[in-house]
Amino acid sequence: MFPGRRSAVLVGALCAGLTLAGCGDPDAGTNGVAKLPPKTIEQRARDAAAAAQTVRLSGTVVSKGKTYKLDMRLRGNGGVGDVSTQSSTFQLLRVDHDLYLKAGADFYGDAGSDKDSQAAAAKLKDKYVKVPAGDPAYQQFSGFTDKKVLLDALFALNGELSTGDHRKVNGTRTIALAADGGGGGTLDVSLEGSPYPLRYERAGGSGTLTLADWGKDFALAAPDAAHVVDYGKSVTGTSGG
Repeated sequence: MFPGRRSAVLVGALCAGLTLAGCGDPDAGTNGVAKLPPKTIEQRARDAAAAAQTVRLSGTVVSKGKTYKLDMRLRGNGGVGDVSTQSSTFQLLRVDHDLYLKAGADFYGDAGSDKDSQAAAAKLKDKYVKVPAGDPAYQQFSGFTDKKVLLDALFALNGELSTGDHRKVNGTRTIALAADGGGGGTLDVSLEGSPYPLRYERAGGSGTLTLADWGKDFALAAPDAAHVVDYGKSVTGTSGG
């Protein structure tokens, strides 16, 4: 057998027995969305995300010069999880329209400045503070617990869409959608099962978010009244976040 033919037979045998890059159709065994036009892939991902009851969203978001690290579980009527900034970490919990914030004493300012500050920090430390709907903190933080708000931001791809590389996100095969060659954001869409969005790289290097546990249920309930502090009309000025 000639060397060239022997090599061709060997490659053919490997491709028949193994899934290798460059062997056959890269979309074999997938849900087929990678072969669709980019706008159609985006719409399929949008529809799948909207239809799912729940999702876990984690990663970083840069907003107004501040970097937030998120790990949130979200559903239609609220969400729960942790948010971190450079200076503090706190938990958010929203059930319907009620938003609660739980943090350590440092979150509420300099607890050592005077006795009143110490007393306030001691009262609020590790308690769920019910955030008044009219307070600016409600507007600032409630969006982190809102599935629709966050998914709307997820699909803010700016520029003409094109289909990018076949990739993987946490072991799941994806197809990348790039806006404006990647400068307007990149979205990884699952090629396995429902075409859920699995990773979003925001435009301008303003954060990367990973989405997982689509449709996986989790408990969401208001905290026990004994662990809730109603701060009154405003929590603004108390938070260090």
